[in-house]
Amino acid sequence: MTALAAPTAIILDCADPGALAEFYREATGWEITHSDGDTACLGDGPIRLAFQRVEGYRGPGWPDAAKHAHLDFRVADVDAATRELLALGATRPDFQPGGADWTVLADPEGHLLCVSAG
Repeated sequence: MTALAAPTAIILDCADPGALAEFYREATGWEITHSDGDTACLGDGPIRLAFQRVEGYRGPGWPDAAKHAHLDFRVADVDAATRELLALGATRPDFQPGGADWTVLADPEGHLLCVSAG
């Protein structure tokens, strides 16, 4: 089947694109390939992670049915990755539905992300 479209970027709304790009640069090891006052972008592969300033941005709550999307990351050690992401500015919500399979975190602007070993 021929693809109609190929995804190129996941773009997150935020209040401070540069700071959020720095958080994800530390988390992923991807380089910041663009940054100005209103946008920032990580990576130069087929999929990039980008951030755009939105005035009055408010992060999603958790748990909250209004949550629209989240990012999943595979890690070698969930506990170690969780500690490192917390040190970078992530927070760990009280509600953790994954048990021992994954950990739910929120980045510094409230976007949810999960870390799992699989």
